[in-house]
Amino acid sequence: MSNKTITCECGHVNPYGTEICEACGKPLQGDLESKKLLNMRYEGSARRSQTYKTTIIDKVWNFFSSVKVGIWIIVLLLVSSAIGTIFPQEMYIPPLSDPSEYYREQYGIPGQLYYDLGFHNLYGSWWYMLLIAALGLSLIVASLDRFVPLYRSLKKQRTIRHESFMKRQKYFGITKVEGEKPTLSKLKEVLQKKNYNVREEDGHLFAEKNRFSRWGPYVNHIGLILFLIGGMLRFFPGMYVDEVLWIKEGETKKIEGTEEAYYLKSDGFILETYDNNDAKFKDAIEQSGQEVVAKNYQTDAVLYKQVGDRIAGTDPELEKVKDHPIQVNKPLKFEDYAIYQVDYKLNELQSMTFTLDNKESGESFGELTVDLYNPKDEYKLDEGYRIEVMDYFPDFEFNGKGEPTTKSKVPNNPAFIFRMISPDHPDGEVAFVAIRQNLEPLGENEYKMSFQNVDTKNVSGLVVRKDNTLWILGIGGAIFMIGVIQGMYWNHRRIWIRRKEDEVWLASHTNKNWYGLKRELETITEQSDIEMPEDQSEQK
Repeated sequence: MSNKTITCECGHVNPYGTEICEACGKPLQGDLESKKLLNMRYEGSARRSQTYKTTIIDKVWNFFSSVKVGIWIIVLLLVSSAIGTIFPQEMYIPPLSDPSEYYREQYGIPGQLYYDLGFHNLYGSWWYMLLIAALGLSLIVASLDRFVPLYRSLKKQRTIRHESFMKRQKYFGITKVEGEKPTLSKLKEVLQKKNYNVREEDGHLFAEKNRFSRWGPYVNHIGLILFLIGGMLRFFPGMYVDEVLWIKEGETKKIEGTEEAYYLKSDGFILETYDNNDAKFKDAIEQSGQEVVAKNYQTDAVLYKQVGDRIAGTDPELEKVKDHPIQVNKPLKFEDYAIYQVDYKLNELQSMTFTLDNKESGESFGELTVDLYNPKDEYKLDEGYRIEVMDYFPDFEFNGKGEPTTKSKVPNNPAFIFRMISPDHPDGEVAFVAIRQNLEPLGENEYKMSFQNVDTKNVSGLVVRKDNTLWILGIGGAIFMIGVIQGMYWNHRRIWIRRKEDEVWLASHTNKNWYGLKRELETITEQSDIEMPEDQSEQK
């Protein structure tokens, strides 16, 4: 014996740490006369994690080969995923909202902490990716730590097994016989009828079936590893795109996330609804609780591709690719991308028109139109009159301190603080103007901003998607299910038989389903005229 190998009396050289000889099955540790059942979980083979424990590589290997470590990683992933559902993910907050402000304003300190720790974009955060990578590494190391020695042991097992090996199996029995009966040929025939692969050597039989089921858990691990790889590849550029695109009627917008520069134009939005008076749909509409139920909504889109490089400060040169009406479940497809219709907003505010009026005389001194998505800082009117936009709140509300603020960058409820500058008021007068509100926070003014008109447009909610990882996820899922079936519906059964003078020894083992093995042994022993082996685990 050396510190690296163990040579059995049968001549087979076993790796250091082996408990049962890979070839003959002789126990290499402990008392040979012991009646304690052998630990057959990994055939008593030497696992690296239980043998080498000195170097840093050994310690890292042993850490990730631990089942407990793998379970804790899974628990951390589950807890993290659960926390990620407390508040909405970034993709589900109002469009154009600043996440750092939105979570703090909507949910206070917990929301700010939620954002700072990366839970707002959980599945793309570096630490979540690190946990997934750690789980993948744990699966690989744990599988190799067990698969390699198990495979080596099962491949090298011999027909002739050591007596102590047979005596220390769960099912073991000795039958006294007279003459040549029962013959090994009779036993071999019975076992083959039970679909066993039988080997015979020098008065010994070794029958085995369903060895492939032992690899089921490792096939599971391969499927899971592929699945994790597919999930992680989604965060590599060019592999996965899931971008939200809100586009107004008549607007041309660049499609983000594509490798080449593509643009999309909305030529119009169409909304068709069910007729509330139609008897076929009336009951269903009433049950939905909605006044209007969409029958179809679509964006008549035009896809363009940029030609050449864009010069800063100029509009890009675009080449038309195709027209396509984008509907639910009928996306616009190009290259590996697909653009889906997922939402819409009717009559979204685009601009508001005001006039500057003298409150007493009613005289108007000019008109200005404010683009609600890109307001100017100053609007010049005639005869020295001008308006300064001191502050703008697209989605106005009062915060807990009674101060004006905005819930999002979408102009759902626009409000302004205007400075009205005139020849007789060169320092300006301040007015707070919102829908149905016209306040004078610094005292009574001579002038006022009068609302005149509003311009609205329908807005399409689209999603740009590309997924080059689906085939990896599909293969991983299929392999995982094969492993589940392989390990669940079959079990590895082995029977060792030897003729020793006027005795027939029989020992048997299975990796699971001992009841099924017992029933099979009862049938085999009845047909071959030998005694049923005893269950030694029940003996005191």
